[in-house]
Amino acid sequence: MRDCSTNRAGFDRVLMAVAATFLTVSATSALAAQSTTPRASAAELAIDAAVPRPEPANVPPPTIGDFKIDSTASVPDATKAIDKATEKPAEPSPAAKAAEPKPAETKPADVVTAPAATSNDAAPATPPAATATAPAAEPAKEPVRVSTVAPADQPVADRLRDMLGAKSLRYFDRKNERAAVEKFYSARDYAPQWTQAGKLTDSGKGVIARLKDAASEGLNPADYPVPDFAAASPDLLAEAELKLTASMLDYARQAQSGRMHWSQVSGDILYPEHPTDPAEVLANISTAKDASAALDGYNPPHKLYRELKAKLAELRGQGDGPMIHIAEGPALAFKAATKKQGEVAPEDPRVPQLRAKLGVAENPDGTHYDAKVAAAVRKFQESVDLKPNGVLDDRTVKAINSPKRDRHIDTVLVNMERLRWLPRQLGAASLGNAYVILNVPDFTLKVMQNGASVWTTRVVTGKPGKHATPMLTETMKFITVNPTWNVPPSIIYNEYLPALQQDPTVLQRMGLRLERNRDGSIHISQPPGEANALGRVRFNFPNKFLVYQHDTPDKHLFAKEERAFSHGCMRVQNPDVYAATLLNITMPNERYTPERIRSMYGRSEIDLKFPTPIPVNITYQTAFVDDAGKLQIRKDIYGRDATMISLLKNGRNRDLEVMVSHAQPNYSRPSGSSLPAGVSFASDNSFSSGPSFFERLFGGPSVATPPAPIGRRPQSQQPRGVFTR
Repeated sequence: MRDCSTNRAGFDRVLMAVAATFLTVSATSALAAQSTTPRASAAELAIDAAVPRPEPANVPPPTIGDFKIDSTASVPDATKAIDKATEKPAEPSPAAKAAEPKPAETKPADVVTAPAATSNDAAPATPPAATATAPAAEPAKEPVRVSTVAPADQPVADRLRDMLGAKSLRYFDRKNERAAVEKFYSARDYAPQWTQAGKLTDSGKGVIARLKDAASEGLNPADYPVPDFAAASPDLLAEAELKLTASMLDYARQAQSGRMHWSQVSGDILYPEHPTDPAEVLANISTAKDASAALDGYNPPHKLYRELKAKLAELRGQGDGPMIHIAEGPALAFKAATKKQGEVAPEDPRVPQLRAKLGVAENPDGTHYDAKVAAAVRKFQESVDLKPNGVLDDRTVKAINSPKRDRHIDTVLVNMERLRWLPRQLGAASLGNAYVILNVPDFTLKVMQNGASVWTTRVVTGKPGKHATPMLTETMKFITVNPTWNVPPSIIYNEYLPALQQDPTVLQRMGLRLERNRDGSIHISQPPGEANALGRVRFNFPNKFLVYQHDTPDKHLFAKEERAFSHGCMRVQNPDVYAATLLNITMPNERYTPERIRSMYGRSEIDLKFPTPIPVNITYQTAFVDDAGKLQIRKDIYGRDATMISLLKNGRNRDLEVMVSHAQPNYSRPSGSSLPAGVSFASDNSFSSGPSFFERLFGGPSVATPPAPIGRRPQSQQPRGVFTR
């Protein structure tokens, strides 16, 4: 009988019952034909033991459903062995008799034990036909996964698998980048991204081109080494693959967020973090049609940045090599062809250097001062306020060789770096991308909308040192008309207490109120009015430095070129126009005018809240391009440029924490231990603002002296005359 273990469980049970009946009847008939004497030999007992019998406890009786024969299975021989007319088993065929094992040939290993039946299919395995041995069941095999890697790239993929498993820390020291890279290559069966069959792909070529051009973005190409893909060894190709991936991730991260963190420069800088996601970078670059353009997209999108990038190229002469010195010599001038005379292009050995200096790529070794060279000279003359006549005279040669150009290059570089710290989106999208940007070294404020300047004004910013205006991005939420000035504790301690020791009536004469709270703390404020230190309007954008923008009664300071006079806040020259401009952006249907703002002036505070806050970006741009397209350089009043240039040039070899001198202004109130006995300050969370006390009193710079205990007035601190403003 043939093994039918592949048939359904119900049909198996029927076959097993039929086979068992057949064997039982056959054995009974054989015994009846022999002597009635019971068999007692060992061989006969072994035959009886070998006859399989169903186990009633585990085999349920067959039902009508068990007789649904599988049409795809062949009919077992056991069903043919039954005589349907007589219900007797048919005589076995000669072949079956020959195949029947003799008792002496039966071995324990030939006996197949049926597995125990489960609750779902109760019958054990079908016994072998005519005592034939059933083959042992083979264990199920897992499906073999077909690799998606091309055969030519499989050796490199195998090496990448090994290197990412054991040596990934060697190439990626940042945990998030390491995890992203391992996941990226695992998802592609470790197939290389930058090569195919040992040759660079278009994606790999694009990334390499972008890394080599890093200098044009104000970055250092040495920070993004490009490996050699010429080697044919799978080991070397896999190593080059990971090195290029690491350089690409470094470029994207520094292009977007900067080569240094703003906290390394000063403690009064705070911008929103916008780090790159390495998984997003890998997905973006690997699927981009133009990998170079996709990688370039991590540089700042701002117009300010693009303009400085163009000026950097001009200053460098479109190159990034060492500064070339042009020798003195006769003046060179190009004259276009006329009817009487052809072109005049004098020849000079300095011209090849001039071409390299000014970025004239055409005919780099040519010695003729042709139209291309003359045009480059003319463009340079325009950038340095020389007469743009295209003539290479002595003044032009000196300007080209001036070390000032080197300093300007460094200044542009650090300003491009600072622009990377700004948010990628400067304005509020729902307001036409409107925002406020204030440039501290230029002492100007602009309101921007739809990519254009809506309004600009002059401002007064903080003094160098501990009163420096911080760099930050926040949102302006409301305007206060007729503000009250709550004097910050730092001003009380450093300026007002010393003045009170000299003249106890000075605060009263200035219109300031001094109050002592129940806990003994001191609070000084100035009520709204024309003489208020904050003027008539305050522009509020809450921030950790407690600074804001406001009006001022000291209008004469706006006439000065350098206007760093405040305690950190920013004084606005035309606050009524500024307020109307912002209100018309946030509430255009209200139609605010400067006259309407001025009509609110009085003795009571009025808050005008914006339905949608406007971002305020306080920057430090010592280099920028004006509306006429000229590069403007401003004085580094806070020393930010010097610190950053030092970091960029020496940061690789020195500990940043040791090298960076944090010029952190103290915006917190002084500790109680440093106050005179019995004096403390109220915790009013007031902003640090307003003019110096001595400026308000004398109209000039303050001369602060250490305070003496209240009640004691040293002779040297006695007033020498009448206080006047």
